[in-house]
Amino acid sequence: MHVLVIGAGGREHALCWGVARSPLASRLSCAPGNGGIAQLAECVDLAMDDFDGIIAYCRAEAVDFVIVGPEGPLVAGLVDRLEAANILAFGPSARAAILEGSKVFTKNLCKRHNIPTAAFERFSDLAKAREYIKDQGAPIVVKADGLAAGKGAIVCETTEEALAAAAEILGGQFGSAGDEIVVEQFMVGEEASFFALCDGRNALPLATAQDHKAVGDGDVGPNTGGMGAYSPAPVMTDEMCQKTMERIILPTMRAMEQDDRPFKGVLYAGLMITDRGPQLIEYNVRFGDPECQVLLARWQSDPLAALLAAAKGQLAGYEVSWSEQAAITVVMAARGYPGDYARGTEIKGIAAAEAIAGVSVLHAGTKLVDGRLLATGGRVLGVTAQGADVKSAQARAYQGVDAIDWPEGFYRHDIGWRAIERGEEQNKG
Repeated sequence: MHVLVIGAGGREHALCWGVARSPLASRLSCAPGNGGIAQLAECVDLAMDDFDGIIAYCRAEAVDFVIVGPEGPLVAGLVDRLEAANILAFGPSARAAILEGSKVFTKNLCKRHNIPTAAFERFSDLAKAREYIKDQGAPIVVKADGLAAGKGAIVCETTEEALAAAAEILGGQFGSAGDEIVVEQFMVGEEASFFALCDGRNALPLATAQDHKAVGDGDVGPNTGGMGAYSPAPVMTDEMCQKTMERIILPTMRAMEQDDRPFKGVLYAGLMITDRGPQLIEYNVRFGDPECQVLLARWQSDPLAALLAAAKGQLAGYEVSWSEQAAITVVMAARGYPGDYARGTEIKGIAAAEAIAGVSVLHAGTKLVDGRLLATGGRVLGVTAQGADVKSAQARAYQGVDAIDWPEGFYRHDIGWRAIERGEEQNKG
């Protein structure tokens, strides 16, 4: 079958990586793709928001199945357009993608259905938001309601920071995504990422993962789209996974079906593991980036077959198998990210990194120009490695990082530290 992946980041490179090894895929395309994806798939010069162009390409090239990677096209209704054109697609409808498209919608759904999450209030009026923040005190979290490229949630250590965040978001920092804000209680615990494949009625839990949002070592500095990830996440024990399914994922699936918004695709719950169990931070309606990279590294059975089963409503009784090995991804970003950064700098040494056993380099923001690999984004590469445990996978990943020649790039040096620290504590016990 001819499979088309929509997107241009590390997540989409990982998806192409998974699809390319499936015996079901006879042809693989990606729109628009990147310099790394070009080695696996035919890159098509189509923008992700060019829905007419995407549908025309699908018809002209007999595309059988479309996998939509990023949240933007999902929230804007690309899957609806594809299905209206009788093209099978993986991902939620616009009505279901509102789980990520509006934090206010999701928080209200949680409130109605007793899904555990932080206490909150919503505001479009700055004066009322300021009054509430002053009354609640800090630490506190201020979030833009809509899509903000992973940067719309601000954890504020002081009341002054929270007041400034509210003013900036409602003042237009994220455009219309910030017309309304959510101000919520600060939760204490450990963050984890939980993924479930969904077919509208059934939900199949996938492997667990944990990412590192902060830009700097020791989880300091501003939040980013993600500076690295690892899988499995030791904090997500079998008991914690079961509680997450019972208290969060399945009630959400039932609520969405009742609201005539059946959810198909991958439901990504950002969790805070607290002393009261898992609490929902927020939902995403697509694979995480860089979590997708570590999931696809450990996914042993056919990923394409599983995504097809979800799209066709055939997940009942479906099973996915995972490698016993751990996986880790270290993101290499352009200096200055998540602020201003230079574009067009040359990257060398990818082949040397991939010559290391168990190491793959997944591209997020690159393009090939006259045989040279150039950086085009903020997060540029995801050096991904496997090992017997997170510590050995970490050592391999950083070997790969060291082999890459890119003076204009930077990375965190401690990806996976929580899992390694937890393992060392358990060994002492």
